[in-house]
Amino acid sequence: MRHAIRIFRSGPVRHRKRSTSILGIIAGLALSLAATSAAGAATSTATGAVSTAGAPVPVQLMSITDLHGYFGDYTTTVPGARAGEPAQQVGGGAYLTTHLKQLRAGKRNSILFSAGDDFTGWPNETGWFWNEPTIEYLNSIGLDFSTVGNHEMDRGYGFLRHMIDGTCDGRPDDDLCFEDSTGRRFRGADFGYHSGNLVDEHTRKPKLPPYHVEYVDDGRGGRIPVGFVFATTKLLSEEQMSYTPKGFAFLDEADTVNKYAAVLRQQGVRAIVAVVHEGFSQQSGAGYDECVNPFGPAVDFNARITPDVDAIVTGHWHALVNCTLPDPAGNPRPVVEAANHGRLINEINLQLDPKTGEVLRDRTTSVNHANTKDVTPDPETLRIAEYWRKRSVERGNTPVAKVTADLTRAPGDAAESTMYNATADAFRWAANQDGRADLAVAMPGILRNDLRYAANPANPADAPGQVLFSEVALGTVYDSGIGVGLVRGDITGAQLDALLESQWQQAADGSVRYRQMAVSGNVRYTYDPAKPVGHRIDQGDIRIGNRPVRPHATYRIATLANNFFAKNATPGFTALFEATKQDRSLYNGGDALWRYLEKMSPVRPPALGRATPVSGD
Repeated sequence: MRHAIRIFRSGPVRHRKRSTSILGIIAGLALSLAATSAAGAATSTATGAVSTAGAPVPVQLMSITDLHGYFGDYTTTVPGARAGEPAQQVGGGAYLTTHLKQLRAGKRNSILFSAGDDFTGWPNETGWFWNEPTIEYLNSIGLDFSTVGNHEMDRGYGFLRHMIDGTCDGRPDDDLCFEDSTGRRFRGADFGYHSGNLVDEHTRKPKLPPYHVEYVDDGRGGRIPVGFVFATTKLLSEEQMSYTPKGFAFLDEADTVNKYAAVLRQQGVRAIVAVVHEGFSQQSGAGYDECVNPFGPAVDFNARITPDVDAIVTGHWHALVNCTLPDPAGNPRPVVEAANHGRLINEINLQLDPKTGEVLRDRTTSVNHANTKDVTPDPETLRIAEYWRKRSVERGNTPVAKVTADLTRAPGDAAESTMYNATADAFRWAANQDGRADLAVAMPGILRNDLRYAANPANPADAPGQVLFSEVALGTVYDSGIGVGLVRGDITGAQLDALLESQWQQAADGSVRYRQMAVSGNVRYTYDPAKPVGHRIDQGDIRIGNRPVRPHATYRIATLANNFFAKNATPGFTALFEATKQDRSLYNGGDALWRYLEKMSPVRPPALGRATPVSGD
């Protein structure tokens, strides 16, 4: 595949997949720019002085961000465009498609892109099919490219490659590559994903193309390059769903943008846009098309990003804000964020000097458009959404396992329970499918539902003892959307003892709360509730596979990713923060439980007694 070069026409277009080879893009860019007469010693026209070559060349930049799979039937609100104006009802992919078509109609040079978090959706019709439906929708509207958001890494890099290339790799099972609404097997994105600061931890080279160039029609038979540089929040690995402890590093966003903007300038590109999945917001109560006391990372890195960048499009914060801020040279440039879930569309209109290719900064405009429901919904999007909605009902009613009796939690997670024991067993089983774990734990508070033997009387598809996909795959284990990943790490026996002691947490008033942490079935220990907090377990009484735990020995433990770092950890449980050799399983919490129950079906409630008191409370 080659770097795509095309002249834009109005409205969405279908096009071939973009190459993900950085060297291929650089080579293609170099060859194309060799034929571009605008390269070389062009001087900046940021003050608005246009050359004598003719009228400026218009370029429309259309962007969305943080769609999260919300292209189906969805209704919410946004505030007015200005403070004091009434709120507006918005939402839904069919209306979004119509607005995009209307806004792009008649525009000679229109580029449509996303600032990331396209998938890992929460709606069942997208999340239950691992967000392949979202890619079908984005293909249908002619998305040209997207930056990588943190949620694009929620199942790791392998799954992102699946979404890009349409391969059926990226999960540890065969639950991939569904038939789309046309009856075709999933084929991946027709557009490219980009990030300059998501790098290999050893080579420090980007895993994906760091920049991209589109060529626009100058109206005189020629083309002008418009460059885009990309960055993902450097805090990606501090998000519980996209936590990626092995294989990757995340560089500074502004440094990354500056690096690749310089590469583009060296190759003759003069119009440059940064698309960064990190964001900002503004004063509460301001309108979606205002900029009142802006604050956040984007405001900070705007002050550091080179004046060679002519606009900054952001995401991640789900914020509604449209700013024009001075760059380090004092010239105005848009710094924008278009909310989330398809509520807003941002439109930036650039005017390019036809001779130099520079952006005439004082002629740039930016506006956020609300995705209102006062237009005719797009029939093609309605058809796609209805197809996946019907399939989600079918998938939700699919039996995946049987249980012989109820699996239940203890009230307040204050005692050992069958549901938690089964979950800890599932985590250990899953962690050993694509790696190794000596034991696993399930933290208190992570389970939202019990699994009942009795059929749900509200669902005719259910039956006694039957576990449906909708009951277990997503929504039972603590997660949202596609789920929190399962991570393995090495700890010492002393750290395991400290982790188990964390179940008793003493408040400032001296009261003690017990929060039971389930251990996998190969672990046994005793505790004495009469002893002081922090000393209730004799380390010599902890056994893994009938062998006593040694304080300096190393054990590989598995649990949900959020418990390996401070930001989202279960309160009071900190012993895993220092776990070494961390790596992420391709399983997430929900599908680990689902696939384990499926494998072990029919499932009997696990026996209690993995943790045994040695004296009365």
